[in-house]
Amino acid sequence: MEMIKTAIVYYSSTGTNHQLAEWAAAAAEEAGSEVKVLKVKETAPAAAIDSNALWRKHHDATQDIAEVTPEDLEWADAIIFSVPTRFGNVPGQVQSFIDTVGGLWAQGKLANKAVSAMTSAQNEHGGQEATLLSLYTTMYHWGAIVVAPGYTDPVLFEAGGNPYGTSVAVGQDGEMKTDRKAIQAAVNYQVKRTVSVAKALQHLE
Repeated sequence: MEMIKTAIVYYSSTGTNHQLAEWAAAAAEEAGSEVKVLKVKETAPAAAIDSNALWRKHHDATQDIAEVTPEDLEWADAIIFSVPTRFGNVPGQVQSFIDTVGGLWAQGKLANKAVSAMTSAQNEHGGQEATLLSLYTTMYHWGAIVVAPGYTDPVLFEAGGNPYGTSVAVGQDGEMKTDRKAIQAAVNYQVKRTVSVAKALQHLE
């Protein structure tokens, strides 16, 4: 049986979802998976990035991280998304990338992949659950297997109890409002659960 391949796909303006992606990558490696950490291409104009010092700082600091391509999704057995909430939906940058994978979808090459997602917003009721459900709707169209954490471990309650995926509230200063150790523990659990489902799917093929 081949080693599970996991793509950690994130979009981050000020760094929160990049941090979640880094924690996810470490968890996937601990679970025995080959891992790629990939960012969604930034399409916002320079003026918008420059309007927020944290955005500019993070953008410049992550120039060396590879941008995700449709081929990366085809490569992966498990896919973990980490994206911020934008009015209860995914950012336009993420939707633009998703719109490029129609060819893979038409060939059935996104089916039966284990997928899960995480998100952030400025407050606990800023649309995190709606964002994850919206993203998962796309996964259902792919025929992928959505691996939500549900309420399958007590660690999830300590991180806020979102059954659809780890979510975090972030202040104007870019700092997580929820305890970072609790969030990291929830990410670890969610990712390892997703990798384990990918392994089970591989065994069935």
